[in-house]
Amino acid sequence: MDIVQAIIIGIIEGFTEFLPISSTGHMIVASHFLGIEETALVKAYEVIIQFAAILAVMLIYHDKLSFAKIELWKKLILAFLPLAIVGYIFKDQIKALFSIEVVAIMFIVGGVIFLIIEHYYKEEKSHTVDVEKVSYKQALWVGIAQIFSLIPGTSRAGATIVGGLLTGMDRKSSAEFSFLLAIPVMAAVSGYDLLKHYKDFADANWIAFAIGFVVAFVVAYLTIKLFLAFLQRFTFVSFGIYRILFGLILLLVI
Repeated sequence: MDIVQAIIIGIIEGFTEFLPISSTGHMIVASHFLGIEETALVKAYEVIIQFAAILAVMLIYHDKLSFAKIELWKKLILAFLPLAIVGYIFKDQIKALFSIEVVAIMFIVGGVIFLIIEHYYKEEKSHTVDVEKVSYKQALWVGIAQIFSLIPGTSRAGATIVGGLLTGMDRKSSAEFSFLLAIPVMAAVSGYDLLKHYKDFADANWIAFAIGFVVAFVVAYLTIKLFLAFLQRFTFVSFGIYRILFGLILLLVI
């Protein structure tokens, strides 16, 4: 992987990881069109930029990273457990699903779901407007919804945000719960991948890796900030339309 490829993948990771448009789906598609094979070294690089994305969330929500917020983190861990259990048990079956065709279909399905939810969703009826007020029951349902993100193209952020909206959170609190939930999820996934691929770092292009890390961090940081500002004025309809169009384009070109 050269520097240009590292920058492109870093931008895609940083921009898509926290939006409901599937970072994994975009990474699969980008790697396909850039001619990047899914080698152990590429997987090692993905671990690096995922840690950059985690760091961006931790910096923005540094005030939540304390024992004073232990109740919030109990709920986040509860929401993390369903994905961890199902993902570990069915990891081989999940790997078999990775293809552009599956990504395209799930983009469309996810887009339709967002449009349906926004059609019926009433923000004024939401009873949870503060992420720290999310209940254990809501957290568990968000965790169950997150299981669907194991299917490539579904989007972890999309699944958790939908779960939040369906359990009575407003758009902002559902997005923030999704961001915070990314910390244990991505830390676990990236940590597991690091243990598997740490030997591959010996052959890494460290300049490309370092540049990609910085790019992914900056883009993820800005994306989160802009996304929260976006939700103050707009809905998820545009993301639903984008997902449908992107999925249809993929089906036409693959």
